[in-house]
Amino acid sequence: MVNKVQAAYVVADGLFLLMGVFIIGFSVIVGNIRDEIPENGRQAARNLLYQRFPLTAGIVNAVFIFLTFMVTLPGLATHSRGWLKLGAYMSTFCGVFSMILGLFLWILTLKTREDFAPLYWEQPASVQELMQAELLRLLQQHLPAFVTDATCSSPAAAALMRGCATPITSFANVFLDNIFTALFGMVGIDFVFVVATACLLKDRKERERFRHIDEKSGYGRI
Repeated sequence: MVNKVQAAYVVADGLFLLMGVFIIGFSVIVGNIRDEIPENGRQAARNLLYQRFPLTAGIVNAVFIFLTFMVTLPGLATHSRGWLKLGAYMSTFCGVFSMILGLFLWILTLKTREDFAPLYWEQPASVQELMQAELLRLLQQHLPAFVTDATCSSPAAAALMRGCATPITSFANVFLDNIFTALFGMVGIDFVFVVATACLLKDRKERERFRHIDEKSGYGRI
């Protein structure tokens, strides 16, 4: 008969592993595309946001998740509770790590307006032109006020366009919200995994206690 507690633990362990795969996959893919030459304004803005992501920390977090998963395998293959306890401690560390990354991205959304402008002005005029044309991003509080292009062909035309601070903040907040919400969801998976570990530990402890009782009463030989 299948042990339902252990089956639930296996499912939680699998979700925990998938979380690590997602984190390392995202970190590697973003690391490869964030320095690409943008083809449109949204891609340019996205790449600028990606350049501020703690991708190395994300990879380190994923490596800890994989190590934790490897630690849980001996606990599943044997009746040892020590491996399960070690896996629970390591998964707690991974959960805290993921929460810190999520908080870092959340703080980025609070500082988008003040931090994005310097990044914008460090970009070549061609990148600024893409962002102006597609996202109407005109930093009117800085000099020069705009890059001359089809969107802002003159100071008079630029004056009629709305500034870019609001579009930048709106786009960045929605973009970052989705990512740090996913990270907080992963922290929830960590919590479920720890709870599943605690349930399995209790189940094994109870089974071991009943086994000792049976051995003392003579049923262990039957």
